[in-house]
Amino acid sequence: MSKSALLRPLLFIAAGALLPPFAYAHVGAGETGGFVHGFAHPASGLDHVCAMLAIGLWAAQMGGRSVWAVPLTFVSVMALGGALSMLNISLPFVEQGIVLSVLLLGVLIAASIRFPLWLGSGMAGLFALWHGHAHGAEMPPFSSSMAYALGFMLATALLHVTGIVFGLGIQRLSNERLVHATGASIALCGVYLAVA
Repeated sequence: MSKSALLRPLLFIAAGALLPPFAYAHVGAGETGGFVHGFAHPASGLDHVCAMLAIGLWAAQMGGRSVWAVPLTFVSVMALGGALSMLNISLPFVEQGIVLSVLLLGVLIAASIRFPLWLGSGMAGLFALWHGHAHGAEMPPFSSSMAYALGFMLATALLHVTGIVFGLGIQRLSNERLVHATGASIALCGVYLAVA
């Protein structure tokens, strides 16, 4: 594969990093009612897009039961984090945890670090608590909050599936360098989010 093909993920993510208004998709960002807004919300923040794609890619990289268990853990625990937030139960270091999740997932992918299923799922669950808590703070207070949550969870799951498909496709091509370049790009987004 050519160098230009290896640089595409980095350039794509770097271009996204130049859009500071979209860097954080958290508290107070726009209208938050109903299924459609919940479904669209994950795509409005570079942090969430990078982390969700990374969860899928990392799960594919680990293989075995991790391919479905790690993303399923993330979506489930994200719902718990959202519920905690809606119940006004605080969680420390939410924004820092979200940035850490992007940075660490990128490093894990770039370095091809594979954990046992319990540890990978536990790590995904911790990251999911922070992401869910941040987005739970944005859910509307009335009946549309359930529809918003369902839309948000479905969009998150689809981003995971996209990461899995990308990861499995790269494995079929036996192109580990592209996986490492993508992981490095995600880690760089984490660095950007940390200093922005």
